[in-house]
Amino acid sequence: MADKHKVVFYPVGNGDTVQIVLSGGRRILFDFCHRNQAGESDTSEIDLKAKLKAELSEVNRDYFDVVAFTHADLDHIKGSTDFFELQHAKKYHGDGRIKIRELWVPAAMLLEEADNDHQMEEFVLLRQEARHRLLEGKDILVFSQPQALMDWLVPLLEARGETANARDHLFIDAGTIVPGFTLMTDKVEFFCHSPFIKHCDDGDIIRNRAALAFNVRFQADGQYYDYLEIGDAAWEDLEEIVKITRYHNNEDRLAWDLYNIPHHCSYKALSDEKGVRETEPKSLVKEILLLGKQDSYIVSCSKPVPNSRDMYEQTQPPHIQARNTYERYLKEVGGRKFLVTMEEPNATKPEPITFEITTGGVSWIRSSVIGAPAIIQSTPPRAG
Repeated sequence: MADKHKVVFYPVGNGDTVQIVLSGGRRILFDFCHRNQAGESDTSEIDLKAKLKAELSEVNRDYFDVVAFTHADLDHIKGSTDFFELQHAKKYHGDGRIKIRELWVPAAMLLEEADNDHQMEEFVLLRQEARHRLLEGKDILVFSQPQALMDWLVPLLEARGETANARDHLFIDAGTIVPGFTLMTDKVEFFCHSPFIKHCDDGDIIRNRAALAFNVRFQADGQYYDYLEIGDAAWEDLEEIVKITRYHNNEDRLAWDLYNIPHHCSYKALSDEKGVRETEPKSLVKEILLLGKQDSYIVSCSKPVPNSRDMYEQTQPPHIQARNTYERYLKEVGGRKFLVTMEEPNATKPEPITFEITTGGVSWIRSSVIGAPAIIQSTPPRAG
């Protein structure tokens, strides 16, 4: 049977939820953002909980193989502690909750601090869940191994009669391939770009800087295609990723057929200056944009980004100046289309944006809401 993977972007406003469905059936979810008003007649955000449950039910599942939270900002975790089963307390079991077979989190999520008035906030519950799984030594991978986290973990391990390095196999360093998936068996591999240890050991933790970032490489019947999943990185973080990736001769891990741009089309993922009509990207960020491949796509997980006069004065993302920049560079590399999750097929009733990855390339599957599904196919396959 021919390989066919899917990457699905869900319309949740200025928020992120992306699902990868592998040819062999395994499912990986990046982030989760369910708006409380979703599904009501006067809002356009999707009812994410209902949608994901329906999709899992179709394949007789009550779990995801992996759920990865890139960082603990609310637009990446909202509603997650009501939706998922949390192992650390029985009150979060059952009741139709979806199981997480393996949780991926940045080390920063385990180091989050909160005062007594905020102990039931979602980021605290996820911190408790991640700490519980790490201490139990199962169903979790933690990205980066800062000293601050080991200072918490090692005494607890010693109290259990275990060695200080008993959980080392659950920590993943930047610049390495994540265990558990291979191109040979799963037709996919996840290369970790970030976080770095210094993101947690330099003092105050900035969630966006310490967030997960991946190159996801798909294999489809001998052809290879790359997806960049970057979280909410700012331009400084992207430049650092480029420098380190180049230093280790891994520049191919910055190339992309599909790019989930950071932070809801914010200009701050490109530069510190928004610009008047366009944002001029910093030099190393520009290099990432120029590594887009022929027939590639850019996706903005954001509210609509219309080219209207008032959008040029917008303070919060999305920023039309950033969109103009992305579209210009996409055209320069021979890419296909810049897509916004809250615009497809229209801004009134957006639907998930679905890509299929086959030997023929990356194909955008147009929503059936506007008629019969249409496949926008890439050019014939290329080697390597």
